[in-house]
Amino acid sequence: MMQRCRLPIGGIVDRSRSLPFAFDGVGYEGYAGDTLASALLANGVHLVGRSFKYHRPRGILCAGVDEPNALIQLGRGARSEPNVRATTQELYAGLVASSQNRWPSLAFDIGAINDVASRLIPAGFYYKTFMWPPTPKWWLRYEQLIRHAAGMGRAASLPDPDTYEHQYAHCDVLVIGAGPAGLAAARSAAFAGARVLVCDENPSLGGSVVGASATIDDGPAATWLEATTRELAANPDVTLLPRTTAFGYYDGNLVGLIERVADHFLPASDAAAASASKRCPRAVPVRAPVPRSAFPRRA
Repeated sequence: MMQRCRLPIGGIVDRSRSLPFAFDGVGYEGYAGDTLASALLANGVHLVGRSFKYHRPRGILCAGVDEPNALIQLGRGARSEPNVRATTQELYAGLVASSQNRWPSLAFDIGAINDVASRLIPAGFYYKTFMWPPTPKWWLRYEQLIRHAAGMGRAASLPDPDTYEHQYAHCDVLVIGAGPAGLAAARSAAFAGARVLVCDENPSLGGSVVGASATIDDGPAATWLEATTRELAANPDVTLLPRTTAFGYYDGNLVGLIERVADHFLPASDAAAASASKRCPRAVPVRAPVPRSAFPRRA
């Protein structure tokens, strides 16, 4: 299958491994190492969603978790998951995704009539609307319309077939973000004898130097990254957690992490490791000292 917008060389994709996937019922093909967003762009797909209120066409804007437009519905049935960022979703063979907040289709969205009538429905119009007739009966009718228009994706209506695990891990130093600075900090802490845990939301460690032609310590960044990652992985006091997002810092140096362990594989019904959990939240108490500047002063 022709990927008409794909560059012939460069990037971190493996062009020898093609992966079929579907978006809005249309079949496409990407490569191992693609995100859903990069695979869609390689196939010339630029329209991926509609804005929440006026249903204006939206394309891919960013390349990571800060993407505001490419929010898609991933999977089908009981494993359907709304509001997944296409820029962070790893491509796998058989991936099925669909756009959100449109009807009947992304290209022809009836909701786009809101854009035509945008002058009549400015910000805050709802505070002065749906107030007449002033009876509970009419408000219940309005409420059904409001509920139908609210939200972007749709949560699965079937019971979740996956299992979820949690684990309490303890460390002396928690490094959030495995870019060059994070890896260097982790190596220094491990050299000093600390128990180190490194987490990064991306599938591979390295951050900005992955696939880049930068230099570190007067050598190629790729060489430094490979050597540093190998050194950290061989250290029994270091735990490396790719595909892991830190989502909260709580009292007692407790940091919540969530690890994706199956969203980048085949669906559990097709994969050999069908018993693998889909997501594995981990709560990590960090015993590293916290500077005073991290806490607000009393008035």
